[in-house]
Amino acid sequence: MAKVSFHHGDGAVDIVDVDSGTSVMRAAVTNGVAGIVGECGGQAMCATCHVYVREEYLDGLPQIGEDEEEMLDCTASPRDDSRSRLGCQLKAGDDFTEIEVDLPAEQS
Repeated sequence: MAKVSFHHGDGAVDIVDVDSGTSVMRAAVTNGVAGIVGECGGQAMCATCHVYVREEYLDGLPQIGEDEEEMLDCTASPRDDSRSRLGCQLKAGDDFTEIEVDLPAEQS
């Protein structure tokens, strides 16, 4: 099991345990975490699962792919070049066993 912590702008935190292979986006959607839409279902085609990864978790993540890079330029909330990622591209077990992300003010 991996742990994903979703930090909301109001200070609330949703913490969910997920199986290996579960994306940050899927963890939010299946557990009713507000602030992640995931319109495209995880295909890196909509940017509605934009998250800001907390600094201490960045080093272990894979590099941003071409599709993700393109979609990060289309986020509703401002992109942070060092912390912005698409939640659909970050998978438990493969990329992390624990991760904390801040949710942007808006997704679409």
